[in-house]
Amino acid sequence: MKQIYKFYFIFTLIVIPLKTYSQGFQVNFQGQKQQGMGCAGTALFQDGASIFFNPGSVAFSNENSINIASTPIFANVLYVDSATGEGYRTNNPVGTPFSAYGLFQAREYAKLKFGLAAYTPFGSTVQWEDAWIGRFALTRLELKAIFIQSTLSYRIADVIGIGAGFIVSTGNVNLQKDIPVQDSLGNFGRAELAGKALGFGFNAGVHYDLNKKLSVGITYRSQINMSLNDGEANFTVPSSLDPNFPDGKFTGALPLPSVTTLGWAYKPNEKWKLVLDINHVGWKAYDTLAFDYEQNTTSLLDTKSPRNYKNIFAFRGGMQHQLGANLDLRLGGGFGFSPVPEGSVTPETPDANRAYVTGGLTYRFSKNFSMDASVYYTQLERTAKNAETNLFGTYRTKAIAPGFSLIYKW
Repeated sequence: MKQIYKFYFIFTLIVIPLKTYSQGFQVNFQGQKQQGMGCAGTALFQDGASIFFNPGSVAFSNENSINIASTPIFANVLYVDSATGEGYRTNNPVGTPFSAYGLFQAREYAKLKFGLAAYTPFGSTVQWEDAWIGRFALTRLELKAIFIQSTLSYRIADVIGIGAGFIVSTGNVNLQKDIPVQDSLGNFGRAELAGKALGFGFNAGVHYDLNKKLSVGITYRSQINMSLNDGEANFTVPSSLDPNFPDGKFTGALPLPSVTTLGWAYKPNEKWKLVLDINHVGWKAYDTLAFDYEQNTTSLLDTKSPRNYKNIFAFRGGMQHQLGANLDLRLGGGFGFSPVPEGSVTPETPDANRAYVTGGLTYRFSKNFSMDASVYYTQLERTAKNAETNLFGTYRTKAIAPGFSLIYKW
């Protein structure tokens, strides 16, 4: 039994970034204009966020610019246990994903562009209320991750741009849970895992203007193998159980999936823009979870466990209307399938097929200075039983994320 609890504890630490990226509390906020249009933007250059959405589109920039943004996430989960009918809620603090982009060129209308970006595709805190029924699976999880990407983009013809970027991924994780052992006062034990992860990857894309109205873009974000080395595991248990719960280090590794996106943009006239993106996420690469403890005991063994995730598709689209000389309005939405099979749904980021709606605007104060704003809303529900913890119930999730950015061009 102790081995099962420790297995699930490490599993939670390592798997959380994956589910955050795909569904669950998905942090897909890398550009305010794109967020307002359903988080789509592969075939339409809007601003520096194209460093993320399509490095090939960056070649269509004709100025230097700096773009800084943040999208606070307000999320809440209600868990209703199937056996008791009791409900338990999260008390999550506000998530604060951010993005920062810089686009540069040596001279006006230069074919070669350079971009530098920092953004947070993973990052949230899940805090369940005290004494909830799943406290032996999780009480608190805090995840912070930053991707740093340098990009080169080249306009090989008037209608074609290509680009690629190198990504360094770094992050921190802190996870806490109760342990089903008690001291003389009836207090449960406590476990805390903390670690840093590092990985490398790339992002490449092509942008092609088929004609003056229709554009197409395709991008590929590579699989990133995140390595967690020298993680620290700390356990608070009765002294008689210390040998079974040794503090120490652990290591782990797993792939963050590749993402291939095909996108279209249609501009029927100067005031309207329509976009559509289709994502294919290579979750099948995550078929096994493995981790290695520096110190093994009869309760703590190195483990390999099949996960059997599946590849998924996600669909995103939206529209933009120029209402006046200084104001643009946006509307969008999307749908994504869950890669998580039955038996693997957990209380860290309860996962389900997801639909969402978005809106946004841009206001230009001057030729050089503007601001963007967006809002994202989703709610989802899934009833599932977890094979490791036997938690069986219904998760109901609601999340709203208003975003804001400032852009300066010169």
